[in-house]
Amino acid sequence: MKVLVVGKGGREHALVWKLAQDVRIDTIYAAPGNVGMTEAICVPIREDAIGELVQFARDEQIDWTIVGPEGPLVLGIVNAFQAAGLNIFGPSREAAAIEGSKQFAKALMDRAGIPTADHAVFTSAAEASAYIRSQGAPIVIKADGLAAGKGVTVATTTTEAIRAVEEIFAGDFGEQSSVVIEECLVGEECSLMAFVHEETVIPMVLSQDHKRVFDGDQGPNTGGMGAYSPLPQFDEQAVTEEAMQRVLRPLVEQMASEGIPFTGFLYAGLMLTDRGPSVIEFNARFGDPETEVILPRLETELLDVIIPLMQGDMPEVVWSSESVVGVVIAANGYPEHPETGHLVRTDTIGSGITVFHAGTVAGDDETVLSAGGRVLVCVTKAPTMEEAVSTIYQGLDSFDRTGFFYRTDIAKKAFRTT
Repeated sequence: MKVLVVGKGGREHALVWKLAQDVRIDTIYAAPGNVGMTEAICVPIREDAIGELVQFARDEQIDWTIVGPEGPLVLGIVNAFQAAGLNIFGPSREAAAIEGSKQFAKALMDRAGIPTADHAVFTSAAEASAYIRSQGAPIVIKADGLAAGKGVTVATTTTEAIRAVEEIFAGDFGEQSSVVIEECLVGEECSLMAFVHEETVIPMVLSQDHKRVFDGDQGPNTGGMGAYSPLPQFDEQAVTEEAMQRVLRPLVEQMASEGIPFTGFLYAGLMLTDRGPSVIEFNARFGDPETEVILPRLETELLDVIIPLMQGDMPEVVWSSESVVGVVIAANGYPEHPETGHLVRTDTIGSGITVFHAGTVAGDDETVLSAGGRVLVCVTKAPTMEEAVSTIYQGLDSFDRTGFFYRTDIAKKAFRTT
């Protein structure tokens, strides 16, 4: 078999790594991929060059294409591949709007009766600022469209909230025509992803991301500074069952009833409030860096989930009971102004750690250089969370951190009972 993975980050490297364990797969291509994806053949096609990707898949007779990032999904890569008669796993352009437009997602949740924060939508900074002053803080400000995980501000003052609104309309997160303002939910966050095909939903194991840039959940939001799974501080089975009943199933049933059925990796960011799980956001793809800690726990081959699911069957999915911790190595200055071009010395990372490349490029003389805000995702798996945390941070003690930093408290919440 030949498989194509679309994307270039740590999530896509984890997908390539998982697929490489499947003995039925002869060749894995990554477009455009990155220098760390030694398990794949990287092809120089941008992830948003949909016509070129379709032609490549035709020419190489690709059996399956798996899409990592949200950008090409929102642009309609699945529509284009399906029109060409090519197998691809992901949502259509219409279904990907649950991530491409927060306004669309909120309206959909309202129609489906899915618990989420009270919210309002504004198309001007003046109206949004007036609303903020009337509501007070804390309050949450979200850019309506795609913002690479950074278009969200949990503002503790009205001044901070108004500044966030002004930045969104100034184009700091790309072209945005509206802003969604939400009440600030109280609780602890977790990520629940699922394999979905129309109205069939297979939940994955829970994970927890760390969005804030610094230890202690301080500083601005990022695309994610680390993650871990499982979440021993919760009754995971109860959380998953309630979220399936109140969130995931109602969503896919509503989308199917409206003629926009969802297929792909569905991500629900949840706040576990005293009233139960409430949706922070939906994504139309695997989370990042959650993918890097979820896939090491997936004992079933990825295609043994995807292919039967697409054929209308219910595959058996087996998960490891072991603990996985992932720590993001970020560039100094991230998320606002990340430094690039620093030498990345993966050889200085200790043993027992799997390294996924997220923002790297090839330098001279077979060196690797940083080329983004999140540079590496370092992951380890162990029988207990204590062992996993110990191994990951001992291994990072020796890493050459010139130009880089990382959080030192990933998975700390796992040791607190609720």
